[in-house]
Amino acid sequence: MEKRETFSSRLGFVLISAGCAIGLGNVWRFPYITGKYGGGAFVLLYLVFLVILGLPVMVMELSVGRGSQRSIAMSFQKLEPKGTRWHWFSYVGLVGNYLLMMFYTVIAGWLLHYFVRMLKGDFMGLDAQGVAGEFTALMGKPGVMAAYMAVVVCIGMVVCLQGLRNGVERVNKVMMVCLLALMLVLAVNSVLLEGAGDGLRFYLQPNFHNLVYDAQGNWILGEAVFAAMGQAFFTLSIGIGSIAIFGSYIGKEHRLTGEALRISLLDTCVAFTAGLIIFPACSSFNVPTGEGPSLVFITLPNIFNHMPLGRLWGGAFFLFLSFAALSTVIAVFENIISFTMDRWGMARKDAVLINFIGVLVLSMPCVLGFNIWSGFSVMGMDISGIEDFLVSQNLLPLGSLVYVLFCTTRKGWGWENFLQEANEGKGLRFPRAMGFYVKYVLPVIVLFIFVMGYWNQFGR
Repeated sequence: MEKRETFSSRLGFVLISAGCAIGLGNVWRFPYITGKYGGGAFVLLYLVFLVILGLPVMVMELSVGRGSQRSIAMSFQKLEPKGTRWHWFSYVGLVGNYLLMMFYTVIAGWLLHYFVRMLKGDFMGLDAQGVAGEFTALMGKPGVMAAYMAVVVCIGMVVCLQGLRNGVERVNKVMMVCLLALMLVLAVNSVLLEGAGDGLRFYLQPNFHNLVYDAQGNWILGEAVFAAMGQAFFTLSIGIGSIAIFGSYIGKEHRLTGEALRISLLDTCVAFTAGLIIFPACSSFNVPTGEGPSLVFITLPNIFNHMPLGRLWGGAFFLFLSFAALSTVIAVFENIISFTMDRWGMARKDAVLINFIGVLVLSMPCVLGFNIWSGFSVMGMDISGIEDFLVSQNLLPLGSLVYVLFCTTRKGWGWENFLQEANEGKGLRFPRAMGFYVKYVLPVIVLFIFVMGYWNQFGR
């Protein structure tokens, strides 16, 4: 087995961990649900749940990674009491990482495709219906989709092949700095658009009536609370070892609560700034924020199409989105590769080659699910929907529950061992007073999110 690498700097650890958490959900899901559930009031609710729900689980996942100095492949096995079976979850974590990449690499390929087409000016002169037609046409071209997906996989694997410091850390630092700079420029441009004021007021001025009732007067507070909980939970990519792997690469100089807080703040800043880009622009051009792919691939290209220098701003926006997606792809690839190295003692180059082939092959069903295999569905979900549902509504919440129970129960690693690891070093302590909450309340909240995910999918 190769000697385990470490980050060259604390900044590298924070940026890469945040890069894993920062993804497309920050850019299109956060603005959409913020618009649906009250604007500024929803943002405040989301921040509360981020602190009481997402942050403690992230500290636990980082602690398991640093305490074991291993990926999810061996972390539980090293820390678990003798005779227990926590290590069985390691393979579930690997499946979760693979499932995530099986559809995420395809969407990242769409973004690269749109970046190229936006710079070429292919959307110039098209109305909203025309832009929608272009997106539909893309879905009908499996060869194009597969090619861009393969480019994404190649980029991610080549970066990981260079190693932690020379590849993953170095490239992610550059991408994250570029991502933040692009977001700042795009946000300033949106805020300065004529008619942007209404969107800014909705986004930044809390109106708690909008959080309780929708425009038709229907009571939505319950839905809003669950949406805020879900966003705070899923935005950090916790539960399948994607964060723990980076904990395994750091030393014990700093307490992990402070590190988790920095990662969460950077992730939140990206989501918040995405709102500053989208809400003023949609307000200026009097268009709805849209949901899911329609927001990014139909609504926003139509807005850029009517902006002065729209080709430039649109290209910059899809470049920023590509960086956000690639930062997640590279981080998760590193976790998958590290799993292979830790579990089977492979050299990095061999692990990269095997997983390169694996991700390419296993991503093809998602590509084909939009065209050749479009008739295939299970309980109303297409192939990408099935993969997303398995990860988002099953493996992430259940995996997080495993980390919580492992770190708080006597038959797991245990509360005292967790506290000792989390609080070793300098910085913000994990409060011992939170023991009752994380042992008895937090697991119930995570189970509630799991159950509500099924209710929203099948119970309505």
